[in-house]
Amino acid sequence: MAYTRRKLISTSGKTLASLSLVSAIKPDILFAQTRVDVPEQLVPTEMREGFPAELPLNADGSAVEYDPSLAGPIEGPLKWRTPDRKTPPDLNPNFQDLKVSINTRGLSRISGTLRASDLETLPKIEKTYLLQCGAPTPRGIVTWGGVRFSDFAQILGLHKGVHYCRTMGFDGAYGDEDMNTLMHPQVMLAWEMNGAPLPADHGAPLRLIIPFRYGRRSIKSITEMTFSTPSLPTPPA
Repeated sequence: MAYTRRKLISTSGKTLASLSLVSAIKPDILFAQTRVDVPEQLVPTEMREGFPAELPLNADGSAVEYDPSLAGPIEGPLKWRTPDRKTPPDLNPNFQDLKVSINTRGLSRISGTLRASDLETLPKIEKTYLLQCGAPTPRGIVTWGGVRFSDFAQILGLHKGVHYCRTMGFDGAYGDEDMNTLMHPQVMLAWEMNGAPLPADHGAPLRLIIPFRYGRRSIKSITEMTFSTPSLPTPPA
């Protein structure tokens, strides 16, 4: 929207402050928060064809584990929260340069900056799962290499009252997951894909893998993790 000099002069200080804040936000963050216009009343809506795609799961809700011989590339367009949907050009994919801010808001024995050496001390695992987005693509059976999220969480010494974690990606995408989900033995922090270092396009240097959820929940290129809780239990009187 264009503003004339007269309009700017008459604009309240509060509004100008809001405009300044918006201008300071990264374009990719604004893109991720774009709102869609909706009708003024409830109207019939056409269902999206082929959405959501089938996500095959075991009877207990866990992900199907595949034979590693079936692993291969992820097919279809990538899903980055950038204006052009492409991998951020300034992303550093080198796992050894990993720096993830860990904020526990005083609810753990350890916090600070997570580095590759911290994860390399944990038991490494390789698991083969289907990565399936809500749409038919991207999708693919992939062997991920990394560590269980539960092993990582254990070294932090989290208070038992912590019940969710917000994981933020380099592109501004984020996901909020409850701790019961994250502590599932299939949930991983991965830095390898099909036996090779995780490529930048697929979330290097470190990504979350929740194989029993759609791919959107497996945040790529993690930069921050915030552990928190709405409220701690009230002590007995």
